[in-house]
Amino acid sequence: MSQSLLFTPHDLRGITVPNRLMISPMATYSAEDGVVGDWHLAHYGRFALGGAGIVIAEATAVTRQGRITNGCAGLYDDKHIAPWKRVTDFIRSQGAVPGIQLGHGGRKGAMQRPWDGNGPLTARNLAAGERVWDIVSSTTTPVDDGWLIPAALGTDEIRALTDDWVAAAERALAAGFDWLEIHNAHGYLVHQFLSPLANDRNDDYGGDFEGRTRWPLELAAALRETWPADKPVSLRISAVDGDALGWQMPDSIEYAKRLRAIGIDLICPSSGGIRGSATNARVKRSYGYQVPYAREIRRDAGIGTIAVGLILDPDHAEAILKDGDADIVAIGREALVNPSWPQMAEQALGREAMQAYDDWPLQYGWWLKHREQALAGIRAEG
Repeated sequence: MSQSLLFTPHDLRGITVPNRLMISPMATYSAEDGVVGDWHLAHYGRFALGGAGIVIAEATAVTRQGRITNGCAGLYDDKHIAPWKRVTDFIRSQGAVPGIQLGHGGRKGAMQRPWDGNGPLTARNLAAGERVWDIVSSTTTPVDDGWLIPAALGTDEIRALTDDWVAAAERALAAGFDWLEIHNAHGYLVHQFLSPLANDRNDDYGGDFEGRTRWPLELAAALRETWPADKPVSLRISAVDGDALGWQMPDSIEYAKRLRAIGIDLICPSSGGIRGSATNARVKRSYGYQVPYAREIRRDAGIGTIAVGLILDPDHAEAILKDGDADIVAIGREALVNPSWPQMAEQALGREAMQAYDDWPLQYGWWLKHREQALAGIRAEG
């Protein structure tokens, strides 16, 4: 069998990723004042041991105010750099590319961790030690009834936030990250500027498409200029709001064209989240349900894409690349079920097990080769 596209090395700017499998950023809400710890080292380290080519760390706050929950990771203080460096050093030691998604919760800040309800903090949460803080947005309209009311950012505050993102990106570099992803999706701050459902401003940063995309494009340009020219920058969007009055696919295509002109390398299209939970949208879920967004943006905007959304089967992942729907395939919760999914997928796509085990960590591959030999003997006897 010829080499699968999924496991063919891929050059992006000055880096070579060993395969085209990415671990999506998945927030674990387990940091202390933004500081990551042993949990994060073990969590991300296991994905690197499992054979993913790129491991993207969870949405990480660019300001303390920008945290979504009390447990969100941060890069808003120099104290965050060294703990993250432990993580990136280990990811890189296993041959994977360490990346990070930078974001700001906006009006979705100071909310419950998802397992506590995924809504506004309650008296019970506060009694258990959670803390609330003032939040900001493009608007003074809350997410929904009962949620915190945000303060609308002024022009000077918007520009200061760009500086905060740049400072966080510089800390990410110091922490050893090689890949930057800008979070524009799921109803968080940048998405709040993009969507007409959350941006009711009448200044230069609101109104029509030009106004609503003004700050997101300024931010992307500032981060692309800050991030080294030999390292990739991707950007996650909600391709659609799932509401007839909201952000639509033609908006995403035009936005992607402008991002390409700035120098953004890849778009990762998800959907929804402008109201309610992070991916809440009127979009029917099925295997690969977000892939059509990646296909359309790649085709019509002429920019690379990352496909996400219930991609569980190796043959499906391979077909996404062969059909030209995306340049990278990202898995998320499937990697929580099986962190070795990339390694198992390579064998499922035709690589002989004894050869494949040469690419596993030596401490695993040595044992698994012996297991394979034992299993071959059992099969022969049967």
